[in-house]
Amino acid sequence: MTDSIFATSVFFRLAIGGDDLGAFHTCSGMGAEVEMESYAEGGNNGFTWHLPGRVTWSNITLTRPVTADSAKIGRWLDETLKRVEPKDGEIVALRPDLTPIVSWQVFGIVPVRWQGPSFDPSNPAAAVESLEIAHEGLRWS
Repeated sequence: MTDSIFATSVFFRLAIGGDDLGAFHTCSGMGAEVEMESYAEGGNNGFTWHLPGRVTWSNITLTRPVTADSAKIGRWLDETLKRVEPKDGEIVALRPDLTPIVSWQVFGIVPVRWQGPSFDPSNPAAAVESLEIAHEGLRWS
């Protein structure tokens, strides 16, 4: 791992289909929403039943400075573009000393968007890439 990974207090490791895609500095968008159906029962005016329906999982976006691991995303995207096959994976939140904080199993991952870095010689900020993935659900492990 590179020294830049240890510059943050928490970072995230992403693996998809057994392939380690490296560490990321941010992970956002983990969430789920349950559609609720309201049912007004005849003769019962005191309340309305709220019945759970489908679960919708939000897309997850991971970002990091461009590193040698960026090529791993390129290979995964190339493989996926040839044949889209949802794969299970894992996101692990890590402390700087590499000890896991929490991990999530992520099911049925497919890529949604990869955004490469913008190179601007007048801006000294690090070149950053982001990966957005859709999935069929997750579970704490």
